[in-house]
Amino acid sequence: MSATLYKQIQEFYDASSGLWEEVWGEHMHHGYYGADGTEKKDRRQAQIDLIEEVLQWADVQQAENVLDVGCGIGGSSLYLAEKFHARATGITLSPVQAARARERAEELGLSTRTNFQVADAQEMSFAENSFDLVWSLESGEHMPDKVKFMQECYRVLKPGGTLVMVTWCHRPTNESPLTNNEQQHLAKIYRVYCLPYVISLPEYEAIAHQLGLQNIRTADWSKAVAPFWNVVIDSALTPRAIFGLLRSGWSTIIGALSLGLMRRGYERGLIRFGLLCGKKC
Repeated sequence: MSATLYKQIQEFYDASSGLWEEVWGEHMHHGYYGADGTEKKDRRQAQIDLIEEVLQWADVQQAENVLDVGCGIGGSSLYLAEKFHARATGITLSPVQAARARERAEELGLSTRTNFQVADAQEMSFAENSFDLVWSLESGEHMPDKVKFMQECYRVLKPGGTLVMVTWCHRPTNESPLTNNEQQHLAKIYRVYCLPYVISLPEYEAIAHQLGLQNIRTADWSKAVAPFWNVVIDSALTPRAIFGLLRSGWSTIIGALSLGLMRRGYERGLIRFGLLCGKKC
């Protein structure tokens, strides 16, 4: 990962994570609003429901040693550690996030079973065959080399273990390439959210096959999560959030002002919410 991109991602999440937790809580990812996106529910419950729905979809019924790639402030890591009585390791580029995740682990009595550290997911220090569940929830979009990222996830996965990856994608391009307008739309999203680029779900599936993952499954849950951005926009308009934005700095303000880019991306079918799972033999 280039030093410039690394710094951009780190600074973005260093600045914005505190406000996100204050307004939204510990889960820094989409919510699940039913298969067709029509269920009305509390926004934090929707985020927990997403985790549970992904676990059910991937048929993950137990885990002993979990790696959460792009762990944020420990939302998924701590949830999975508690749910499965497992050990969980979370990595992030943000020192602020890692520190807060450790604080939250202490508060929940999970510090002896969890480990949070600042690390580059494309160059992990973990030994091969270390984790029986590698969990990546909305972090793949930040990776500048998607192949290397997935190779690393595969390398640290134990034989028999499961890789679960959920990530922002663009629409498949097998029938028609991205138009100039679509590329411009994506470029704006990349600039705001510190993304090098995104790829389509079929492209991720092709990488998974190249790695040798078995029992590969994919799914597009764009409809199920699209309402999330309307909820985020509404929450950003509250006095509490506006005051928090002013304290958080310019990059966070720009992110909030650009929320409509993601909403429009889903509406036009350009942005897709992709799931992939597979096992290592």
